[in-house]
Amino acid sequence: MLRTCIAAALASTLAAPAALAAPSSAASSSITLVQAGRLLDRPGKAPRGPSTLVLRDGKVEAVLDGFVGADKYAGARIVDLRTRFVLPGLIDSHVHLTSDRAGQEGQLAGVTDSPAAFAYEAQMNALKTLRAGFTTVRNLGDGNEGVTLALRDAIAKGWVQGPRILDAGAPISTTSGHMDGRLGYADWVQHGVSQDNLCDGPESCRKAVRRQIGRGVDVIKIATTGGVNSVVGAGVGRQIFDDEVKALVDTAHLYGKKVAVHAHGDEGIKAALAAGADSIEHGTLLDEAGVKLYLKSGAYYVPTLSTVNGYKERIANNPDAYPPAVRAKIDWRIGVTGKALRMAHQKGVKIAFGTDAGVSKHGRNADEFELLVEFGMTPAQAIQAATVNAAELLGVGATAGSLEPGKHADLIAVGADPLADVNVLKNVSFVMKGGQVVKDEG
Repeated sequence: MLRTCIAAALASTLAAPAALAAPSSAASSSITLVQAGRLLDRPGKAPRGPSTLVLRDGKVEAVLDGFVGADKYAGARIVDLRTRFVLPGLIDSHVHLTSDRAGQEGQLAGVTDSPAAFAYEAQMNALKTLRAGFTTVRNLGDGNEGVTLALRDAIAKGWVQGPRILDAGAPISTTSGHMDGRLGYADWVQHGVSQDNLCDGPESCRKAVRRQIGRGVDVIKIATTGGVNSVVGAGVGRQIFDDEVKALVDTAHLYGKKVAVHAHGDEGIKAALAAGADSIEHGTLLDEAGVKLYLKSGAYYVPTLSTVNGYKERIANNPDAYPPAVRAKIDWRIGVTGKALRMAHQKGVKIAFGTDAGVSKHGRNADEFELLVEFGMTPAQAIQAATVNAAELLGVGATAGSLEPGKHADLIAVGADPLADVNVLKNVSFVMKGGQVVKDEG
């Protein structure tokens, strides 16, 4: 029944306008020439002047200087971006596509909305994200219903439109940890909440990882500390023992899966890094010992600064949007935002772009750029974090993150130079994914 509900929700998008339909094989096999006024084909390197991208079968075949026309490629389609700045499709390393409702509203939805309703909402949010210029995302947990796992596969098959998704399935924590979906509900409601993503002790934690592996996830998400949105007054400190963290990380790596770790408190950050985590999400309370572990392990830091935008907007609309135990943590989070990034960046920790969209609003992922720059990164470094760095973290560097021969023809265009003003990325006028135009607002 659940599979039927999700399939029905996703299949309904097939009735969308022709502009959203999957491309035909004939269209994808033709040559497209993208003429760019300026081109940042390899973020971290200097941009090129007038250039032409030669695309074939949804991939980059060549990058040429100047504006090359159909006279050199008979029958080629021309995409004229000569007045715009072109760069690779952006990557958001931390999203939650099923919803951007939060606080009391989100908690209520969790026990009133059906998996099918969340499937509709996830597809809507995926399309918002793609049209904002983010052609690849890492979805770090939505629950046990398999909504975004199914959406990932539907997008890959061309049934619906959205970014390429790497999905974590259900995120894992200890009982009463950040990922315990029963928190905040009355006892009689808790008995009806399905939870197979919790673990206590090393053997239990190994089993929890294997359960997600069996569901077909791309990455494992765990929590070593409490969370801002956890509906329990236990703070954001460490909530897991060393042997449990090691069991989680080692089991994921045994199956070739990277591990993303939700961690705010410094002890939870260090426990995750010592165990070999691949990325720390949020990482709000960072100390010098934590920095040394980052540098030793080579792990990435994903700051998710724009969560504070979502908090501020909801509180402005409704001061009682969050229960008191959560509101106190939100006020703290707003006050310390950016401090860890400034320290980490200055010390040479690798940074990957991630928003935690779902806490912030879907489709406004680029708001993160402004905060990255505010807290110490240059526009060029922020763009690199959202392209080549994020691609490396996600393990997709061979196909995404830059516009080089053999990689996906995923690209965006803006009306001004984002290396001079990163805020122009909030207004992406052109999006192409896999050689197909998703958005063109001229």
